[in-house]
Amino acid sequence: MANERLRNTTDVGRASGPAQTDPHRQAHPEFYPTPPEATRALLSVESFDGPIWEPACGDGAIAQVLADHGQAVISTDLYAYGFGQSGIDFLRERAPRAKHIVTNPPYGNGLADAFVDKALALTAVTGGKVAMLLNLASLCHPTRTERWQQQPPARIYAVDDIVCWPRNYPRPHAAFFKQRYCWAVWEPSHEGSSSFWWLSGAEFRASLQRTFSTHCNKGDFHEHTH
Repeated sequence: MANERLRNTTDVGRASGPAQTDPHRQAHPEFYPTPPEATRALLSVESFDGPIWEPACGDGAIAQVLADHGQAVISTDLYAYGFGQSGIDFLRERAPRAKHIVTNPPYGNGLADAFVDKALALTAVTGGKVAMLLNLASLCHPTRTERWQQQPPARIYAVDDIVCWPRNYPRPHAAFFKQRYCWAVWEPSHEGSSSFWWLSGAEFRASLQRTFSTHCNKGDFHEHTH
């Protein structure tokens, strides 16, 4: 099943969904799939001892993979995509809805940073983990160095060979094959530096090739990733 997430961008058409006054929420929502293997890879190295909140659930992409692995998931989104509870602005939430938070946050206008900050504040109350799928380049951005130093994740997992692309594109644009991603995992008890490890997207794609091929021809995928 193709996994999708809500991403907000500033360079595309008219926004849909409820009107917002927060400038962070004025950007246009698009779906960018989070491949199932990305979430499966996370679950191969991390466990979650309680319910998980997916606050940018889109049409249930990540949430469904979590549920398939026996996790209880609470799914919300600012916009209505036919899955979970819509109209919930994560950045305005005052109380945690589950112990852990796992999501692929929206980008642009500082939204990813805002999602991380909000998630860390909420899980400080529950004692749960935060797992965010982020662009690998965000680890080296000069404006984020101090942020990472002050609140380092406990673990960072680079996930190779995954592609995120918008639902409304007939096939992934070449630019999307150049993006690289990592899971950053925080937990309140962590102290010290982050550990780093590598995960193979292909290892967790094998059982999903039929679904994956309906969205992206397998030959095209490998042609662009080499």
